[in-house]
Amino acid sequence: MYRLYGVRAASVLATVLVALLSSPARAQEPYQYESDLVAKRRVYHDVGAGFHEIRRGPNGNYYVLAAPAPAVLIYDPSGKPVGQVPSSSAAATKGTAIVYGESFDVDHEGRVVVCDRGAKAVKIYSPSGALAATIPMQVPVSVVFLPGDEFAVASPDAEHLVTAYDLAGKIVRDYGDREEIANRADLNTQVNFGRLVVDDMGNNYFYFEYLPEPTVRKFDHVGYLALEVSLKTLEFEPAAQAARKAIARSEDSEKSIPSLHRIISAVGVDPQTQELWIAIGTLLMRFDKDGQRLSSFRTFLPNGGRLEPSQILVEHDRLLIGSDPQGVYEFPKPEKLPQ
Repeated sequence: MYRLYGVRAASVLATVLVALLSSPARAQEPYQYESDLVAKRRVYHDVGAGFHEIRRGPNGNYYVLAAPAPAVLIYDPSGKPVGQVPSSSAAATKGTAIVYGESFDVDHEGRVVVCDRGAKAVKIYSPSGALAATIPMQVPVSVVFLPGDEFAVASPDAEHLVTAYDLAGKIVRDYGDREEIANRADLNTQVNFGRLVVDDMGNNYFYFEYLPEPTVRKFDHVGYLALEVSLKTLEFEPAAQAARKAIARSEDSEKSIPSLHRIISAVGVDPQTQELWIAIGTLLMRFDKDGQRLSSFRTFLPNGGRLEPSQILVEHDRLLIGSDPQGVYEFPKPEKLPQ
């Protein structure tokens, strides 16, 4: 079932849950309509193998992270390269260049924060591209900026799903309960691998990459759980059962190495409307801000090939969807729901 949570009184929450259980949400019903979503064109042609993430920064510029690469590349609105972070001059300083960037974000001032897994650190760069801070961290997987000069990091070996820091690297809070579904610590660590996206209100969304049941959790800017989308319908049950069987097989042998399959491949959020776009393989689903499933698509390249998103950037009039090694493509953003 979808589980909807808020910071309301217990009596009100109980009433809502009873209503949901007695009358399933529309998004939980079998969704029969599915249409093709075909890319218009490829953008940033020099970005392909190693692509990780794309973000929109100030002045309409776009920032792109690939790995391994020593810097985040900056493009103007026309797609012309205009710079990099760290800047070319700053990158010459020892410890400034990115070793292996896993994730990054850019704020409205042009500051950039990077999960540098190669350096086992999170690095913060000033708008000019100079290294401002290095925060040691064993397994930083995903990072987003939060309001109030803070940033949030997802790390699978942390006590909670998300840890928020100030710009000096001091922990200010952590939140989000881990999923412990196995007896082995290494299996649980892999299950709790996840990534973050954020909207303009500072709500941050954590999605589990390997949890058998596709799950996205929405937290407000101070860490309270506001919404959980957990897909447990018949449509997703066979894949979930197969994933749990793989976990059970791994538990049978202490010497086996966990080898779970990625379930959710990407999540994007509309920064204004808070609509969610969730990709599971080539299946791209659109949800409203309350977790109701609106429509479903299959993503294709202009030549008809399939595209499995690894990142979704939702804009007012289009979607930018990237994948390694295909690169980044512009997709139309459907305005009308299928009838």
